[in-house]
Amino acid sequence: MSGPNATYRFCPQCAALLSLQTREEDSGPTERLRCTGCDFTHWNNPTPVLAAIVEFEGKVLLARNAAWSGRMFALITGFMEAGESPQEGIAREVAEETNLSVQELNLVGVYDFQRMNQVIVAYHAVATGEIRLSPELLEYKLFKPQDIRCWPGGTGVAMAQWLRNKGIEPQWMEPIQP
Repeated sequence: MSGPNATYRFCPQCAALLSLQTREEDSGPTERLRCTGCDFTHWNNPTPVLAAIVEFEGKVLLARNAAWSGRMFALITGFMEAGESPQEGIAREVAEETNLSVQELNLVGVYDFQRMNQVIVAYHAVATGEIRLSPELLEYKLFKPQDIRCWPGGTGVAMAQWLRNKGIEPQWMEPIQP
């Protein structure tokens, strides 16, 4: 099996084997992973991901994740915790990953990221403090907004929108070849 369903083989409720089964749903016949024992359905809904365009001392902080190969720098991202709002979640993520305190937070937009089966909720975060990276991040760079080159997908689309909102026409990097 490949794709987003590849990691799910057993039912989280009864541990029976999951199998691809087609059933009639509101939108017509739909194939999903379903339990062969208790009839559990794995819906495979997109995961919400929070992202921050962190503005620090008039520049934008982009960071390189420790898990990434290469020298790609991107926005601060993370997942919401149970019981917190998206705004609380992204402020927490910025603090955890950069040690900065968010002083102002504005929604940039919501973006589809189908390759990762995610929905990105992007914010512009004005932050203050002293930058200290968490072990999740290897390094950071501060960029003047007009010097940023947007990446063609995911949070790069949010960055382009934020730049346009500031009256800056985004520059794009070349797509990364698989």
